[in-house]
Amino acid sequence: MLLRVAWCSCLLLSALGVGQAQTPATPNAPELVAGIPVNYDEAKVGTYTLPDALTLNDGKPVRDAKTWWNKRRPQIVELFETQQFGRNPGRPAGESFEVFDKGTPTLEGKAIRKQVTIYLTSDKSGPNIQLLIYLPAAAKKPVPMFFSINFSAVQNMTDDAGIKAETVWDPKTGTRIVPPEIFKRFGHVDVAKFLDAGIGVATYYYGDVDPDMPNGFANGIRARYLKAGQTERGPEDWGSIAAWAWGMSRVQDYFETDPAIDAKRVAIHGISRLGKTVMWAGAHDQRFAVVIASCSGEGGAALSHRDYGETIAHLTAPDRYPYQFAKNYAKYGGFPDKAPMDANMLIALVAPRPLLLQTGDTDKWSDPKGEFLAAVAAGPVYRLLGKTDLGTDVLPAAKQPIFHDLSYYMHDGGHGMVPTDWDIYIEFLKKNLHPEQ
Repeated sequence: MLLRVAWCSCLLLSALGVGQAQTPATPNAPELVAGIPVNYDEAKVGTYTLPDALTLNDGKPVRDAKTWWNKRRPQIVELFETQQFGRNPGRPAGESFEVFDKGTPTLEGKAIRKQVTIYLTSDKSGPNIQLLIYLPAAAKKPVPMFFSINFSAVQNMTDDAGIKAETVWDPKTGTRIVPPEIFKRFGHVDVAKFLDAGIGVATYYYGDVDPDMPNGFANGIRARYLKAGQTERGPEDWGSIAAWAWGMSRVQDYFETDPAIDAKRVAIHGISRLGKTVMWAGAHDQRFAVVIASCSGEGGAALSHRDYGETIAHLTAPDRYPYQFAKNYAKYGGFPDKAPMDANMLIALVAPRPLLLQTGDTDKWSDPKGEFLAAVAAGPVYRLLGKTDLGTDVLPAAKQPIFHDLSYYMHDGGHGMVPTDWDIYIEFLKKNLHPEQ
């Protein structure tokens, strides 16, 4: 009952008709994706110069934390809002919470289950989040949380008949349906491991906020924020990734109201496109204490200026995932050297909070080396803020974790998670969330 995504969480989406599987079948062979070549040859990466997280727009260097917080960090946030993810509308005035399962003992006495509906509009007719929470039954104090945004319906997270079953989006019909059998292969979390470590677990289905399909806009939260007379989104308006990240912030809003949860010790986690989501959620909302991004790749923690694996052009091709990003992002397809931002700057926005980049050594499409190099390049920001960087510029072997404030782990395998990653996550969280046993 573990989360098994070695095939790639996007295989699930492909099976349901959403685009193509993200991992090409033969990683070392010449490939075309959306008619665009894919490079897997290090010798053909070429040279590149990364935008500097510690240089202000006027060319002056950032030499102290005050300048970072007051000047440079806001400049970088502006770049990602306008050029990559799009601007989100902030906390909705009509947000409300309905706790319909106030605390039920479950999972053989190990857990207290809570279930919450988060209404995102005042009339409650718009998109809403069904949040599933498990807390350690033996906890005497507010607990830290492992909050994982999910590709699957919440009932697939663990074997518990008390979960209110929900539906998922079917991209073929544009309607919500009972989850197909393939969904049972995804979405599982080893809840017991976290509870035994004194850490709570929470999840929600990302489609609750915005459907993951090109024609899903009308059924998602973003349609509720179109301006008067606007029929389609503008070049800086938010894409689906920003919407899913915004949804994570709405869950954090709820956590801050729950006395059983320590809202200052929340770790967020996501895989693949949801790895991109948690990178942006953690960068944009500083209330999240820890970020764990699994194989976030291009558009996440992997360098775009480095020509290897998936590129901006692949992401934003018309028949792939342009709806996930601001429209402005597509103008850098084929011209990543023109982009004023890159993954090193996105990682820097998480600083000084702990960040774990988890990758797979055979996941060439998502460029695990590109994620490592982005973390290396973000190291000076962590050091400026008094935290530890990776401590090396040499890519570690698979199964050799680096646990600092800026951390990296590459499992022996492909895209997403393998079962042994849970132990890595928990070791990392124990170091940074300090759960009560």
